[in-house]
Amino acid sequence: MARKISTDDGRAALSAVAAAVEASVPPARTDNATAVRYLLQLLAEKAPGNSVEVRVPPFGAVQVVEGPRHTRGTPPNVVETDPATWIALATGAEQWTDAAAAGRISASGTRADISDLLPLRP
Repeated sequence: MARKISTDDGRAALSAVAAAVEASVPPARTDNATAVRYLLQLLAEKAPGNSVEVRVPPFGAVQVVEGPRHTRGTPPNVVETDPATWIALATGAEQWTDAAAAGRISASGTRADISDLLPLRP
């Protein structure tokens, strides 16, 4: 992640996305991007490491969780989801098992279940 997102900016983006969702309109791209990146940043702070890559295209990816470091190619432990699902998981609006059962999470590898790290507390 390039620059650290402040708590105020992250919370403002999360509020804007929540308001858009409640109004049944798509969130502004900048709010969505900031909210996703802020929550990825919180995850990286909560579970530092390099054994699992969490991807939320097109906005960001982080490596988290202690364990073997990955350096080249596709990591052995990858979690990928869309921005709306990531925000819902990270804020506790949706449970990992429900999103996984609905096919909105792609998780591969023995360490890819990060449900014990969620929700985050922004």
